[in-house]
Amino acid sequence: MSESCTSNCSSCQQDCASRKSPQDMIEPAHSMSSIKKVIGVVSGKGGVGKSLVTSMLAVLFNRRGYNTAVLDADVTGPSIPKIFGIHTGINTNEWGMLPAKSKTGIEVMSVNLLLENENAPVIWRGPVIAGAVKQFWTDVIWSDVDYMFVDMPPGTGDVPLTVFQSLPVDGIVIVTSPQELVSMIVSKAVNMAKMMNIPILGIVENMSYFQCPDCGKITSIFGESRIDSVAAENGTKVLGRLPINPELARLCDDGVLELFEGDWLNQGADEIEKTLPITK
Repeated sequence: MSESCTSNCSSCQQDCASRKSPQDMIEPAHSMSSIKKVIGVVSGKGGVGKSLVTSMLAVLFNRRGYNTAVLDADVTGPSIPKIFGIHTGINTNEWGMLPAKSKTGIEVMSVNLLLENENAPVIWRGPVIAGAVKQFWTDVIWSDVDYMFVDMPPGTGDVPLTVFQSLPVDGIVIVTSPQELVSMIVSKAVNMAKMMNIPILGIVENMSYFQCPDCGKITSIFGESRIDSVAAENGTKVLGRLPINPELARLCDDGVLELFEGDWLNQGADEIEKTLPITK
């Protein structure tokens, strides 16, 4: 192994003794877990609504009769428990940790469920954070999960790399917003996925527009959407456009996102269901 080794054997041409194939680097889930499909939800930058999209997809697939779960890999900014109104800790037994469950039965694992005070900051270095995420996969007993959605931290650092290398990710959803710099940010996420040989399921644009509740007029507050051209440039599909919606924000703040109404991601859910079907 050279001094410049990044542990990313999939993009390295060196034939060193420690070289591993991508399959060799995948960590086995807990022996009592059953997880059929794993979908990463990523973004090239923070603040674009990645956790919102993760949660909404989990809710949508749950409504379609699938058993869904959310692994919150955004360790330093864990918002999934609050979105689902989960404030109790994690239970354990002699075999491992048990994920929390939302009101509709969605399984959730997050570092916030392990802290005595959910407002306490997680001041850990990258390798420790990556190790914790790996343990959420290997040490948690996930029951009969059809679709697991992994809420990733923004960027292309340690944790996304750990997830891509250690978990059998079947595909990723990229979340973005309408600003002009989107093309570059999306391209970074796309290129990382390609380097790791992870299929790209498509792109969701959040904060795409605002629709006046009184007159119905649609305003592009952050500029005209470029999502169609960005998706075409990167050879992927548009899975949906989410509006700036105060009601969605309120539901997240109140921990009752499972009550949301709206068909913004239905087409995207159809596409994911078709691309990654579950055999019953």
